[in-house]
Amino acid sequence: MKIQHLVRGVAVAVALTPLFVQAQNIAIVNGKAVPKARVDALLQQAQRAGQQLGPELEAQARDQVVLREIFVQEAEKRGLAKSAAYKDQMEIARQSILIRELFEAHKAANPVTDAAAQAEYDKFKAAASGQEYRARHILVESEDEAKKLIAQIKAGGSFEELAKQHSKDPGSGANGGDLDFAKPDSYVPEFSQAMVALKKGEMTPAPVKSQFGFHIIKLEDTREAPFPAFDDVKAQLKQRLEQQQMQQFQEELRAKAKTDYKFAQ
Repeated sequence: MKIQHLVRGVAVAVALTPLFVQAQNIAIVNGKAVPKARVDALLQQAQRAGQQLGPELEAQARDQVVLREIFVQEAEKRGLAKSAAYKDQMEIARQSILIRELFEAHKAANPVTDAAAQAEYDKFKAAASGQEYRARHILVESEDEAKKLIAQIKAGGSFEELAKQHSKDPGSGANGGDLDFAKPDSYVPEFSQAMVALKKGEMTPAPVKSQFGFHIIKLEDTREAPFPAFDDVKAQLKQRLEQQQMQQFQEELRAKAKTDYKFAQ
């Protein structure tokens, strides 16, 4: 009885073997099996490239793998695999795949931590902090013209309207001289020095000369320079640090290599 059970078990296993093998393949092309692993590899490449996996993409991958097998078999039948051009391209492809795997392995072994990203964030935030100034200005060619406009404004004239009519600055003149918020170092030194000396609502009492002409400056407002929240930029910071780490890794390998080749850079 036990022997009969054993024989039946072997018979079932033998019967199921073709089904198991078939499950590992997606097709048979001219008698040659096309393994499912090729589809999985193609889908992994698509996922690395940022594509979203789904039934449609999986179907396309299966079609592509079977078509490739058909085309490869024809190329091999014609002896193209023995050509020097094919062998050279295969070597380049082999190197590219190995290099990619090397870099992926290094990245996986050296992940960028949240703490490292936070430190990078703090560094950028410290450099970007400070006061921003919102100013208006009227730019004219001569000092006399600037003085006349200052007199008109003091007499009750509209700074904005006079800027629209007389300012030679194409970027702000049409907007009433509005320069929006910016840091002082965004402007030439003469302009920024005069601007930061003003209080909100004040206007320069005399024309300010720069390389562009003569300015009349009015300070509208000040604020602390805004900066995005850490969570909003964490992904970009990590990507930046990963790129820096990868560049350093490549430079270290290049420095250690013994070669008589002289790199251009």
